[in-house]
Amino acid sequence: MATYLYRLARLAFRRRRITALVWLAFLVMAGVGAATASSAASSAFSLPGTESQRASDLIEKRFPNSSADGATARVVLRADDGQKLMVAAHKDAVREVVADLGSGSVQVAAVADPYEAGAVSEDGTTAYVSVTYKVGPPEVTDSSRDALKEAGQRAEQAGLKAEIGGDALAVTPEPGAGEIIGVVIAGVVLVITFGSLAAAGLPLLTAMIGVGIGISVITALAGVLDLGSSTSTLAMMIGLAVGIDYALFIVSRCRAEVAEGKQREEAVGHAVGTAGSAVVFAGLTVIIALAGLSVAGVPMLTKMGLAAAGAVVIAVLIALTLVPALLGFAGGRITDRGRRARPVRGGTNAGSRWAGFVLRRPVMVLLTGVLGLAAVAVPAASLQLGLPDDGAQPSGTTQRKAYDLLSEHFGPGFNGPLLVVVDGDRAAAGQAAQTIRSIGGVTAVGPPKANATGDTSVITVIPQGRPSSASTEDLVHEIRNRSERDVLVTGTTALNIDFSQKMNNALMPYLTLVVGLAFILLMMVFRSILVPLKAALGFLLSVVAALGAVVAVFQWGWLGSLFGVEQTGPIMSMTPIFMVGVVFGLAMDYEVFLVSRMREAYVHGEQAHQAVVTGFRHGARVVTAAAVIMIAVFAGFIGSGEQMIKTIGFGLAVAVFFDAFVVRMAIVPAVLALLGDRAWWLPRRLDSALPDFDVEGARLSGAPRKTAAADPDHGLVKV
Repeated sequence: MATYLYRLARLAFRRRRITALVWLAFLVMAGVGAATASSAASSAFSLPGTESQRASDLIEKRFPNSSADGATARVVLRADDGQKLMVAAHKDAVREVVADLGSGSVQVAAVADPYEAGAVSEDGTTAYVSVTYKVGPPEVTDSSRDALKEAGQRAEQAGLKAEIGGDALAVTPEPGAGEIIGVVIAGVVLVITFGSLAAAGLPLLTAMIGVGIGISVITALAGVLDLGSSTSTLAMMIGLAVGIDYALFIVSRCRAEVAEGKQREEAVGHAVGTAGSAVVFAGLTVIIALAGLSVAGVPMLTKMGLAAAGAVVIAVLIALTLVPALLGFAGGRITDRGRRARPVRGGTNAGSRWAGFVLRRPVMVLLTGVLGLAAVAVPAASLQLGLPDDGAQPSGTTQRKAYDLLSEHFGPGFNGPLLVVVDGDRAAAGQAAQTIRSIGGVTAVGPPKANATGDTSVITVIPQGRPSSASTEDLVHEIRNRSERDVLVTGTTALNIDFSQKMNNALMPYLTLVVGLAFILLMMVFRSILVPLKAALGFLLSVVAALGAVVAVFQWGWLGSLFGVEQTGPIMSMTPIFMVGVVFGLAMDYEVFLVSRMREAYVHGEQAHQAVVTGFRHGARVVTAAAVIMIAVFAGFIGSGEQMIKTIGFGLAVAVFFDAFVVRMAIVPAVLALLGDRAWWLPRRLDSALPDFDVEGARLSGAPRKTAAADPDHGLVKV
């Protein structure tokens, strides 16, 4: 592989104008496709195989005009100074709001009059108007949201206090100051790492080009493949992260090759042949992790994972072709400073000094790292999964105010009513309602509402607890356990509970698939069993520790005010599996780039301990820079007003910190120091069966390579 990539890089270097024009053409074509493509027709969330989805499908079939999957909104109205909404003037004002909502948008399916629906509080001071839309939350237009807000404004002009909640107001968060600061920090780190604006700008430029192509392709295919806005967000996050990383490693290796006396074209070829081989295998691990999200069986998650995997493919191809071409354009502005620098081979730097410290005290470093991460991971045992509701919104938003008003005047459960669907006649529906009333944790059970043919009924159940509480989850399970098979529970709250359970059930199969495939891949890269095993175990330790930190902050509330956590509760259901996918890919990036340089030194004749020092001398600074960049980018999302984005940003930033600085920089060299030559042993049959990709670029160098020899005691092959 190294020889092939070496030739490819030299070709891209020599034909740099053609290479750059080809990628520019891809960017233009993708942009035109995105500009002219139609948007996704529907992005309805679905959970195949779950009870809530079966119930929702049954409502859609038996109640054709119910818009079971449609967005919802609640306009909460309150009279000031203790006045009652039952007086004539306030009644007229409320009914004007109902009329405005019904005529304000063609997307509205139904509007419930609070006086007819019994949606007035016992003290008569507060009422809510329920609005149902024909389309899902992603398809609610800005004009429909504006009509909703205008109806609330007219209510306030009539002397009522109006607050609006519901998923109809949900919009894709726009990039904020935190994200911009993260990108600025990434640029500063690159400048410090390379000491050159041109060298620092190249990884950012190529990453932006890759992200531009990836996002444009996703946008162009959104209408055909039904891709939602969250798909583009994930692809942008991952594409930017790996795009910067891959270009950073190749540019850094190129500068090192020039510093050792190679001409620029030869240096670019060697950089891509060695670091580029690591990029290929690191990219494959990320692709495996993202494509493996399909194991969860959630269509939305599958599409997000495959789209992000496509963005990684583009990032790898750009690193192998466009980066060498741009290195050719940059000339001495990228490499001259490296040429004047003293070659690092044989010298010392902070990385080699740290490696020497670890090699002298491997047991102490290993125990400190493992026990420290284990302590941080303890809260993960109390992990509770759920989906955030409006109660997690910032306190100043209208959604949060509407949520609090409903909780105060009606009860927390009114923010997330359950829908019980009875597939049977009216007598069966009456029996189901009676059974539900006998269950604890229920505030109210509405009368069954039958369809036109009388063969299906829907019962509204109001829990005592808030939608994301453990008591509401227990209530859903209790209703299902005590009801007949033809009684199904759905609604947004039940759907969230089923989604959490589905994510929880998928986590172990996903881990097994991703770690197993990556283990095989890393065996081919490192020609070892113990090194891939150590890589996988280290990743698991770092991601569990990160989950522990997430639970401590967002579920328990420790240091919550520091991170803007206004209400604690269950962790978003997608967080664990999402963190596993993203962090695994980035962790294997750091593992491959750092350890492949150690293996390169080892197969070229260095002793095992010295190879660790050499790997750190060449790779520690670059891996550190890459990790700091990723931490800065992810930490930028902590400032988001959306609890979901805040949680993911915090979790990813902490996970990268743990994995890069504790696992890869401390635990990995400590383990390799204790293993010595045994780290690179491989069973005889595996050595002959596995293909040799020459990731370390031995065939590019004239230096002698260690030959394979059997260990008589272990029956293993030592490279």
